[in-house]
Amino acid sequence: MKLNFYKYQGTGNDFVMIDNRSLHFDKNNTKHIAFLCDRRFGIGADGLILLENHPDYDFKMVYYNADGNESSMCGNGGRCLSAFAKQLGVVNDKATFIAIDGLHHAVIEQGVVSLQMQDVLKVNQQQDYVFLDTGSPHHIEMVNDLKHFDVKTKGSAIRYGNLYGKAGSNVNFVEKISEDTFAVRTYERGVEDETLSCGTGVTAVALAMHYIGETEKNLVTLKTKGGDLKVSFTVENGAYKNVWLIGPATLVYKGTFE
Repeated sequence: MKLNFYKYQGTGNDFVMIDNRSLHFDKNNTKHIAFLCDRRFGIGADGLILLENHPDYDFKMVYYNADGNESSMCGNGGRCLSAFAKQLGVVNDKATFIAIDGLHHAVIEQGVVSLQMQDVLKVNQQQDYVFLDTGSPHHIEMVNDLKHFDVKTKGSAIRYGNLYGKAGSNVNFVEKISEDTFAVRTYERGVEDETLSCGTGVTAVALAMHYIGETEKNLVTLKTKGGDLKVSFTVENGAYKNVWLIGPATLVYKGTFE
């Protein structure tokens, strides 16, 4: 049986998109999902996302990492899925959808998708790092000379180390550029490598940099290898609310597979 797919990318974070409103896709075949995400033998992507019907919202997001396993929230994936939903005619310029971490709102305007992320009520600051969950768990460390930093080796060591146990964590390395701008490189669990961008990661970095006093701004620019993203937020009684991840989401191509 032939299936249609669409390839989307958001600042270099790329995804295979499938319209699964008819529930024809075999979600239990993790090997097949991993094959589709394989960059040499399959389509190639950081993850695969299914768009499905939901009785109360515009649609449901089901996200799989490149290893074939269903995973926690993906910010850039949610932005790309919102653009995909608009292309399919499921929504117009605004979307409300449910993902593994709960309800999300999105606004789609001229190729830029703004996605409302979950509130963050707790930030764990340690001497050498910060940890918080923005729909996915993120470890954050500030480093010097980020351009030449060995993200894969250092990120893997933290991801598989004793600090986070079997579940592991995504790992972000950060360098401050200015009062409201930070460079970010991310090692993503499930991909098990550095990705060009990570939406929940840059969201976590923006909040962490504010929390530890590296910025007083509530609109922060994050520079990734794949492009620039922005994160806006408000602070209420120590909690981060009204958090929005903002950036481009682009259709790369569409095709079929068997």
